[in-house]
Amino acid sequence: MHPHPQDMPPETGQTLIAIARGAIARQLNPETSIDVPDADWLQAKRASYVTLLHDGRLRGGTGTLQAQRTLAEDVMANAVAAACKDLRFKPLGRDEFANTRIEVCVLSALETLQTTDEAATLAQLRPGIDGLILEYGRHRSSFLPEMWDQSADAAEFLARLKYQAGLPPDFWSPEVRIARYTAIKWQENEPSI
Repeated sequence: MHPHPQDMPPETGQTLIAIARGAIARQLNPETSIDVPDADWLQAKRASYVTLLHDGRLRGGTGTLQAQRTLAEDVMANAVAAACKDLRFKPLGRDEFANTRIEVCVLSALETLQTTDEAATLAQLRPGIDGLILEYGRHRSSFLPEMWDQSADAAEFLARLKYQAGLPPDFWSPEVRIARYTAIKWQENEPSI
């Protein structure tokens, strides 16, 4: 099921950001409580990605690519993982939290692409819309749709995705598997403690 504004209420972004912020606050201080509304759309199984920004720079990011738990549970788990388990950064400190902005993406279901050759694969890509997952043997990588901003075209996007997976940018094999997804993103304008 693809997330569309029609199947989520207007306050979706505000609610998801509050849930993510509450989960991180509880991780930093276990006496903190989280208010999770009892809403059907939060109980639906969906995949999400949570990004943290501090002083305008990436401070952590973690997500799931396939729905495994309810959206509320997924956002809480990914928020805590982005704050405390992203190996690129030391765990988020209480002193940083007040000045950390949160972004939450809700991902659609995955759609497997036909990947017999690279030209056919490139022809299927929708720049600015598709997030991609690339798999080949033990190599795997994914880019959210927002990563299109860093590529001139579909060929460069795919080359960067292959490089991220540990493959040469010009690599291709009929065994490459690619799936796409879409994402809806909400972000805090200012941290809201």
